[in-house]
Amino acid sequence: MRVSLIRWFLDDHLQDFQLFWFVEPLCNLFSLTTLKTMIMRLIKSLILLLVMGLSFQVTAQSTDAVATTDKEIVVKADQNAENGEEAEEEEDEEPKLTFSGSVDTYFRTNLNAPNDISKGDVGIVAPATSFANLPGFSLGMINLIASYETDKGGVVADMVFGPRGSDAVFASPLYSNSAQIVNQLYAYWNVSPSATITMGNFNTFLGYEVISPTANFNYSTSYMFSYGPFSHTGIKLDITDESGFSFMAGILNPTDITEFNPTGDYFFGVQAGYGGFYLNGLFGDGYSQVDLTGGVDVSEDFYLGINATFADAGEDVGFSGLALYAQLAASDDFEIGARLELFQDEAVVFPFEEANATDITLTGKYTTGNLTIIPELRFDTVSEDVFVDGDLAPSGSLASFLLAFVYGF
Repeated sequence: MRVSLIRWFLDDHLQDFQLFWFVEPLCNLFSLTTLKTMIMRLIKSLILLLVMGLSFQVTAQSTDAVATTDKEIVVKADQNAENGEEAEEEEDEEPKLTFSGSVDTYFRTNLNAPNDISKGDVGIVAPATSFANLPGFSLGMINLIASYETDKGGVVADMVFGPRGSDAVFASPLYSNSAQIVNQLYAYWNVSPSATITMGNFNTFLGYEVISPTANFNYSTSYMFSYGPFSHTGIKLDITDESGFSFMAGILNPTDITEFNPTGDYFFGVQAGYGGFYLNGLFGDGYSQVDLTGGVDVSEDFYLGINATFADAGEDVGFSGLALYAQLAASDDFEIGARLELFQDEAVVFPFEEANATDITLTGKYTTGNLTIIPELRFDTVSEDVFVDGDLAPSGSLASFLLAFVYGF
């Protein structure tokens, strides 16, 4: 805006200066008599042009009369088309209230470790990642989303119920008794077709995976997703471009503290995207995380995704990792995929100064209508003995199987 104003100021004043520079020598060059003669000749020329124009108008009058009917038809047709477009635009601009959501449930069992949580007092033996960690037939969550949208903006209320939902909003409640069911709650303003301002509580922009199981290929989650942020509360600006470039910047409460800000500290979030790849950053209060996500369609049936991240919480505390996601469409209703994750932990996940973990997950997805059936094999290996085997001996590896039903609506 400042550049535009300065440019307008210079152009406007430069134009005035050039006009003054041109008129002053012209007045000095010609005498008053000469100017009178020039003016009389100009008047005569204008009269002659006017007469010629009237003659041409009389000659063309009959042609215009014949064409009037056709022109009126065209004009009326154009008016009708414009009225139709206006009516269509008015119809598109009507507010829209929509409801959507999902329900997920699963069965999970360890293949080389106990499933009885009372055996040996070892508790639940599972990968140290979020969601889908309970033994036997277990509940995921019910996710209910209401959105109200107009051409100028809208609101979104995203509610979660169940174990997966509780894990997703683990830092609540701090103040209200009902905050533990609020996954997202925000309002947004469409400032222009390419710019949107959002304020409230919204899920994170970092990471490849998300909270909702309908948007992930694998049902279980990665280490990088589990220990990065889940949600933010604050204000952000999103900008998109026709070329495919996108940009986001936001001022946020400390990570996952969604109801209010108890510390007075704020984080800064930023994202730049192009061609299906996104570079993300989160900075503030002694914490910084840089994250890269993206993917490409290698062929019509094969997709390859990537997630790389580095988080630093200071004093030798943090984590980093790299994950590849391969997905193959075997048919119209069945897909198979794999996640390979390499994860390095520094006193965030495991009670050690440094530990390395590997996650290999093999997933199948069969879709019938709105229901997706997901069988999954997962193999976790950690450089320290954080698991136990079937004999309750310390172990650094865990193999598990799950079967999930996910219904989206």
